Amino acid sequence: MFYGNIKKCDVADGEGVRVTLFVSGCRIHCPGCFQPQTWDFNFGREFTEETQLELLDALKPQYIAGLTVLGGEPFEPENQAVLAPFLERVRNTYPQKNIWCYTGYVYEQDLLEGGRKHTEYTDRMLSCIDVLVDGPFILEKRNLMLEFRGSENQRILRLK
Repeated sequence: MFYGNIKKCDVADGEGVRVTLFVSGCRIHCPGCFQPQTWDFNFGREFTEETQLELLDALKPQYIAGLTVLGGEPFEPENQAVLAPFLERVRNTYPQKNIWCYTGYVYEQDLLEGGRKHTEYTDRMLSCIDVLVDGPFILEKRNLMLEFRGSENQRILRLK
C-alpha cells in the first residue's frame, strides 16, 4: 500500500486534534474529488514498518484524540489487507484513542458481509473503527457548512 500524506496535527477530519493518514488508491473517482492524485494506487510513498512507527509515535501525545484514515479509499481490497493489522496495532497500543475512517462506499451496501467491498479484512477494520464517514462525494450535494463531510449524502456513523 502507498500513502499520499500524513498530518500529525489535524482538526478538520474528525473530532479533536488528530493524526491523519491519507492512503492511495481509489476506484470510485468522484467528480470534484479534493485529491484526485490519490486515485493512483502508487501515488506517494510506500507504507512501511517505519511509517507505522512514525504514526504510532505521532499518536503518543495526550492531546491527540486519535487517528483518521482517508484517501484515496481505505476500503479498496488492497488497502484493507494492510490497514486491518495496522488499525489493530493502533487499537492495542492506544485503546483510549478513537479511530475515524472515511470511505466513499456505503456501509450497508458495500462493507457488510455480502457487500461488493467486503473482504476477509473488512470486519477486522470495522471492529477497530469508532466513527465511519461513508458515502461518495457528490458534487451536486456539496455543502461547505457540514461538519466533517463534503456532501449532504455522506453520513457520520458511530460504530462504537
